[in-house]
This record gives sequence, C-alpha cells and structure tokens, in this order.
Amino acid sequence: MLGFLNAMPGAIAQGIIWGIMAIGVYITFRILDVADLTVDGTMATGGATMVVCVTSGMNVWLAMLIAFAAGCAAGLITGLFNTKFGIPAILAGILTQLILYSVNLRIMSQKANLPLSVEKYDILLSLRNIPYALIFGSIFAVILIAILYWFFGTELGHSLRATGCNPNMSRANGINTDTNKIIGLILSNGIVALSGALLSQYQGFADINMGRGAIVIGLAAVIIGEVIFGKIFKNFALILLSAVFGGIIYYIVITLVLKMGLNANDLKMFSALVVAVFLGIPYWKRKLAQKGSSKEGV
Repeated sequence: MLGFLNAMPGAIAQGIIWGIMAIGVYITFRILDVADLTVDGTMATGGATMVVCVTSGMNVWLAMLIAFAAGCAAGLITGLFNTKFGIPAILAGILTQLILYSVNLRIMSQKANLPLSVEKYDILLSLRNIPYALIFGSIFAVILIAILYWFFGTELGHSLRATGCNPNMSRANGINTDTNKIIGLILSNGIVALSGALLSQYQGFADINMGRGAIVIGLAAVIIGEVIFGKIFKNFALILLSAVFGGIIYYIVITLVLKMGLNANDLKMFSALVVAVFLGIPYWKRKLAQKGSSKEGV
C-alpha cells in the first residue's frame, strides 16, 4: 500500500497528460460521432516532432506548436480519406495510422527511440520533478479546456456539434458537414499530438510505439469520466474536464493493479476489459430501468 501511495503523484501526472489526449478523442467520439483510430499514430507523431525540434535547438514552445501542426496534418489526411474518397471513418483512421508509422520513423531518422534529457534541454515538465509536472499539466489542461469552450461556443463550433448530432438536418440547414468533419478531425488530432509532445517531455523520450493503444486509453478516460461525473457535470467545459479526470482515474487504477502484481504484459488486455465494462454500464443501467418500469406497469 505504501508503494501505491508513493506512486500516486506520478500516476496523476501521467493521467493528466493522457486526459488531454482524451479531450481530443472526445471531439471525434462524442461530438462528431466518428470512431477515429488515427490517434494511435498521431500520439507518436507529436512526441517525435517535438523531440526532434527541441534536440535541434528549437524553443520548446515553438516545438509544441509544430507538433500540434503535425497532428493537424494527420487529421486532415484522415478527413480527406473519409469525405473525399468515401472511405469509412474507421478504415480511414487505420490507413492514416499506417502511413504515420513510416512518417514517424522518418521524423526520427529511422530510429525507434529518441532520448530527451531534462538536464540538457529546457523542457516544460519531467518525471524527475513530479510536483511541477502536476501543476504544469493541470494549468495546461485548464487553458486548453477554456479555449475549446470558447471555440465550441462560436458559430463554427455549433455547426461542428450539429454535424455530429444530426448530419442530415445540418445539411438541410446549409451546413457543409464534410468540411466540419475535416475540421473536427484536424482539431482532435492536433490536441492528441500536443499530448504526445507533453508525454515525451515527461518520460524523457519519444518512441515509435508510444501511441499504440492510445485510442483504448482515450476511450477509457472519456467513458470513465462520463459514468462517474455525467450526472453532475452538465456544462460543456466540465464535460471536457471529466475526460481529464477519467484519465487520472484510469492511471490510478492501472497503478493499483500493477502494484497488486498484474503482469505488465497483460496491461493492454486489462485496459480493453476496463473500456468494455464502462461501455457496458450505460447499457446495463437502461436494462435495469426498463425492468423496473415494466414491473411497475404490471
């Protein structure tokens, strides 16, 4: 138990970073109603781009901006595959993800791993200073949520939400749903790439496989946040915040089960089962509510 408590700050810091990624997943999964698998590649793209830029002598904030742009480019490719080539969203994301594997290797000069030393480079956060990483990650997440809250309150933001809610009605009202899907995918993957850039700084390296399974973690964070905070978080900003809280809870649970002796090789299986359980909770609730109403009717 003492080991678990000592590991809690690190789990929370990492959970915040993955919670930022979950915000990107939320935009496609809940707002656009699109299952986007690009994020498994975009996470590594953001990390690789940031590390290469910083190690080349670039300012870390400019490197973060370029990482965001690289993620936006990946989202653009998925959006074009989906809207201009008629490829289903899931398959479009898989195709872009495959492309990004080769692109990421090229970014990292054909190396599978690139180190980033906090002692050598002026970076924003590091696991060597977890209290500061907690503070910085929290502030970064709050600022991002504030920007997205403003954006989705604009006319374009409302049209994006309308596109996901009812695309047929949106088209009938003159909204270009294809363009909105592309914009949503660009924004989502840009945020995921930012998360990848933060994660690379935190852990001290970028890896070609660092985004593998990211969609599962992102979905877990979104769904955990909805299940636990859905009834009390009604404001859009708070809904986005619940995704961050979901990421924190997810990593606390992962840390706990690892401390209890779970084999690290089984972590992906455990993550998938967590997502399956939390996806099933709303279904079970509806079933129980239907049974209760049918008994009252009798």
